[in-house]
Amino acid sequence: MVRLIGISLALMLWFSSAFAEDSSKTLASTLDVFVFPTEGQDSSQQSKDEAECYSWAADNTGSDPFQLQKDNEQMQEQSEQLVAETASATQGAGARGAVKGAAAGALIGEVTGGDAGDSAAIGAATVAVASRRRARRANQQAEQQAAQQSADSQQATDEQVDNFKKAFSVCLEAHDYMVKY
Repeated sequence: MVRLIGISLALMLWFSSAFAEDSSKTLASTLDVFVFPTEGQDSSQQSKDEAECYSWAADNTGSDPFQLQKDNEQMQEQSEQLVAETASATQGAGARGAVKGAAAGALIGEVTGGDAGDSAAIGAATVAVASRRRARRANQQAEQQAAQQSADSQQATDEQVDNFKKAFSVCLEAHDYMVKY
């Protein structure tokens, strides 16, 4: 009987601590902001104050960190899509160039009185190589542009989130909390 009560108490403590850990994540902690009550505020008051300060900071900075994160992810997806579209558009550039080069080479060979077949082969090889180089260059430029846009977007997002955290912290400090981020 005593053993059963002990096991029951141990299970109750384990379940209550597991539940407490899941529900302890506050709005501030999701933003990596550490908030400590200095006037004995309870957790429900702290949650209300955090929600109020979140709204105030979003209104005053014009930034919502959760929306910024979504927008940044969308921007990165668009950059990746642009790179994929460029790669798809330049695919087969060498073959298309070879056909054009062969036609031009055959025409030049015929006009100059040379062997049209040899001229077509030389033209095909020359233009195919040049076309592949241009396609590779276009792909590299698209990748560099996408990487730069992504880095710029991330930097802007980081600055906006930092400004939001400053405003959020100021509001919480006005509500008698100590704040660190």
